[in-house]
Amino acid sequence: MKIYISMFGALFSSLTLAAMPVYLPVGSSYTLSGVINPRALSTSLSNPAAPYLMGSVSSGQNVRLGLLGPVGLSYELGKVGNLTDKVDDLESLLNRTDYQSQAEVDAAIAKANSIVSDVANTTYIKVAGSSQIPFMPFIYKTNTRGAFIVDASASFLGRANVLADDIVAEQTGSTYKVKSDTSFYVKKATDLRLGLGYSQSVLRTNYGELIGGVKANLHRISLGRSLVVLTDENDDASKVFTDSLFSDQHASSNVGIDVGAIWVSDHYQLGATIANINQPKFDYADLGDCANLSGSALTSCNAAVLFAGKGKLDLSETYQMKTQSTIDGAITSRNRQWILAGSYDLNSVKDPVGDKYRWAVASLSFFSDNLIAPGFRVGYRENLAGSQLKYVTGGLTFFRRLNLDVAVSTGTTEYNGHSIPRSAYFSIGYDMAF
Repeated sequence: MKIYISMFGALFSSLTLAAMPVYLPVGSSYTLSGVINPRALSTSLSNPAAPYLMGSVSSGQNVRLGLLGPVGLSYELGKVGNLTDKVDDLESLLNRTDYQSQAEVDAAIAKANSIVSDVANTTYIKVAGSSQIPFMPFIYKTNTRGAFIVDASASFLGRANVLADDIVAEQTGSTYKVKSDTSFYVKKATDLRLGLGYSQSVLRTNYGELIGGVKANLHRISLGRSLVVLTDENDDASKVFTDSLFSDQHASSNVGIDVGAIWVSDHYQLGATIANINQPKFDYADLGDCANLSGSALTSCNAAVLFAGKGKLDLSETYQMKTQSTIDGAITSRNRQWILAGSYDLNSVKDPVGDKYRWAVASLSFFSDNLIAPGFRVGYRENLAGSQLKYVTGGLTFFRRLNLDVAVSTGTTEYNGHSIPRSAYFSIGYDMAF
């Protein structure tokens, strides 16, 4: 079982080198929600109509662009309490080869099955990250008051968990041992995205202005899966697994179409977004082709076929970006310094590794016009699907350019006697002054 611990460590160290979760907002949007704020450039990515509000022809601000980042990192954990003790107990049960009676081995199997079931149902590690390409997004507002946006980013998402299989006895002479195909399983996704959008005022009245927008996002997504049997003690097990993290993946390209609208008045605004209305699809690399394999590679492949036969995974899998609708609203001061905002997803969608997201967000923010005095924002974010985690969020803006944001889950888990947040997020970015 030492390979089990090493695999978790390898996953965490390799993934955190990447730079924001695929289904979480960029930078200060994590705190501010999906509401558009002209003083926070990252919110221009929340709604295709937003770029129109980011520039001002009358004040000579036809161009807005990012400089560096934002870069975001996050982690999420299942219930990992007493994980080390559980693994040690399981290791001693599986490594023993001299059970003396059927009753003794049956008791060992019952205990081992209980541990594996508990770990498989509650324990997982998820890490993710994202970064905007330098100088992105780039927004240009024309003299006819239309606004174009070019946006580019790279993101990474990975999830590791245990696939449980029955633990059974095997007799050799007068003694018994136990065996199982229980495996460590990882799904990962990388997304290189280029976005092109246009927004335009479509209606003006004495009470406010209606803005519409559309955006096309070209995705180049690589999807991969890796599996290693926990009892595999072959010398090449760790190497085969680590190599598969980087090589066993399938890359494909597709375009997602988003549309949005915003109603803006002096002291309030309302918005609506429909993301991925065409629901683009992307394929994972297939599992189960065991020809010409040997050693740990063959062991892992056979285990994948076994799990597929039991309905615990699919040898061929497709990720589809399902359509998601979001509504938002805000009460603002006239100069947009103070904003009380909230957004709500009308339906849940899955990310590339299969977890569901449906966000409800509320925030209060203040953006200072003083170069020295910092702006601040605080908020609350809850996933109404999937993990159902709740977050307390906050951020600061220094010199009207440097943005720092953090989020910490209210839920905790015990690990080695210490209570730690089940999830946390950090972001830093530097963009043009508003």
